[in-house]
Amino acid sequence: MKFRTIVDIPRAPFSIQPCEEMLFVGSCFAENIGSRFVADRFKATVNPYGVMYNPASILHTVQRYLRGEGMETVAMPKTVVMTLGTSHVYVLRETGEIVDNCRKRPQRLFEERDLTIAECADCLSEAVRLLLARRNDVRVIMTVSPIRYAKYGFHESALAKSTLLLAIDSVMKSMAGTVHYFPAYEIVLDELRDYRFYREDMLHPSEQAVTYIWERFSETFFGEDTMRFLSEWQPIKAALAHRPFDAESQEYKDFMQKTMDRYEALRQKYPELGDLGQASCATGA
Repeated sequence: MKFRTIVDIPRAPFSIQPCEEMLFVGSCFAENIGSRFVADRFKATVNPYGVMYNPASILHTVQRYLRGEGMETVAMPKTVVMTLGTSHVYVLRETGEIVDNCRKRPQRLFEERDLTIAECADCLSEAVRLLLARRNDVRVIMTVSPIRYAKYGFHESALAKSTLLLAIDSVMKSMAGTVHYFPAYEIVLDELRDYRFYREDMLHPSEQAVTYIWERFSETFFGEDTMRFLSEWQPIKAALAHRPFDAESQEYKDFMQKTMDRYEALRQKYPELGDLGQASCATGA
């Protein structure tokens, strides 16, 4: 007897390596997942110009990132994760430009509309082409945020999600081998149907739901070497997060010295891990 439906996700044809250079672009769901990679010492850049919801804004972010706008150095990621939230955009009436942020300007200056499937696919394809021009072995993972946008209406939100899904499918077919899909949206809707998997607003996935999606993502895109690294890193991470009653006690100092020795031993195995003081990400405001 089955009590829930499990989304079948085939293993990816590649594996994300320990401490790999990555770029996360998109909705707040991208930040939820990207922050986990940051915490586990991947060299992840997460929404360097803020949260972006639609394909046009994601294209703009990729363009700005590749230009190095506002960044001291730009590392070319091997894996890029794009999380799409909606096809809904705001257009500046004066110029016809799709804006990424209205910057609290009056509503009358903007026109709202929805991108078509073709427009979404064109924006995503162009973003991938720009990435490929800089690194021909880049892998792009696309996913649709499971967060529904109540402000537009639930029917309208469903239509926007459908537009995104069809656009991604089109890009995957035209860029097979480079673009891959991860079904975060389907996992929440088809596996985690209970409201206990949502936050208080009944729209955003709970921490438990995000953890489950992270686990499914790991099963799909991590190989044995990455899983081994994480199993060695997790106890060190937990030790570093420990908050003592007395930070000046000899007992705590000995504990921290042992922790640092374990970290140094791990760094010998994974030189790209870097020093603990090194920033492992850039996160947008």
